[in-house]
Amino acid sequence: MSLASRWLDAVYRPGGAFWLVPLYPLGALYRILMARRARAYATGRKAVARLPVPVIVVGNITLGGTGKSPLVAWLVRRLVDNGWTPGIVTRGYGGRAKNHPLRVSANTDPAECGDEPAMLFRQTGVAVVADPNRPRGARALVEQGCDIIVSDDGLQHLALGRDIEIVVVDGARGLGNRRCLPAGPLREPAGRLSEADAVIVTGVQATPLPVATQSMTLVPVRWRRVASGEAAPLAPLPFAPPVHAVAGIGHPARFFETLEALGVTGERHPLTDHHVFDATTLAFTPPRPVVMTAKDAIKCKNLAPADSWALEIEAALPAGFEAWLFKTLEIINDTPTRADNDEEGAHG
Repeated sequence: MSLASRWLDAVYRPGGAFWLVPLYPLGALYRILMARRARAYATGRKAVARLPVPVIVVGNITLGGTGKSPLVAWLVRRLVDNGWTPGIVTRGYGGRAKNHPLRVSANTDPAECGDEPAMLFRQTGVAVVADPNRPRGARALVEQGCDIIVSDDGLQHLALGRDIEIVVVDGARGLGNRRCLPAGPLREPAGRLSEADAVIVTGVQATPLPVATQSMTLVPVRWRRVASGEAAPLAPLPFAPPVHAVAGIGHPARFFETLEALGVTGERHPLTDHHVFDATTLAFTPPRPVVMTAKDAIKCKNLAPADSWALEIEAALPAGFEAWLFKTLEIINDTPTRADNDEEGAHG
């Protein structure tokens, strides 16, 4: 087990681990610095970009995968269904592009834009821009004609003003030992949840949170052959187990548990989030079918063995959450400030 994996295992263990104790003062210092930074934006000492269209920020306060990207895809699909023209702005973690904002297309190399932007574009078909400078990336989407912006993993990027904040928490791991980095997995203290407009829990909530929550389920929908994009139903399986299961995401165990529920057996290969694949990564012995996440498949189209399949999942949320979302957007659009900013840019 790598040092990073050991650290993640320790901080998500109830009560943490004894070897984290020397890090507690650093965690306290980190918490103080984050509070000062937040005050700087709140008081105007640091500039906050306000756009003429609504901005929804989806993020988390913990390290590791929580299900943000499936929620972003769910949001933009519902927005499109309700007459909006959404765009997704994302940092483009792992991308090596030198020029930003980078408008993602079907021909964009995932190595340039990052795996998640490429995946979100393929899954939704809406405008996607990768840019470490989120206000600049969001403005580029408005210039493209988007009338609402969804920011993927932008909770701590306070330079981008937002109308709705949605925080996603992994139900199984919760907030871990509830300490801030590097003594724990928190990017911000647990109290930050009370400032969000909605807190979404992925899967079954194992430990209580200090706020009301909504539940989100990640539902497998189809298999897709990595090399060709050929789609296949969940059952019967389009391959013969046992398999080599690969997951280079923030929380690989969730993917492996999903495979188990689908009756897919075999050897598990957890990798680091945003893992950089090459031909040797998938050269397993003995040779078997390879099964991976949709995010990994984006990077493996030209690397994966012929019998390699990606499991595609979609988020499912309560009808009440969807009703709340559109009621909130209706209120936002009816505010005088929004109308004064840009009457033509506002939806509806």
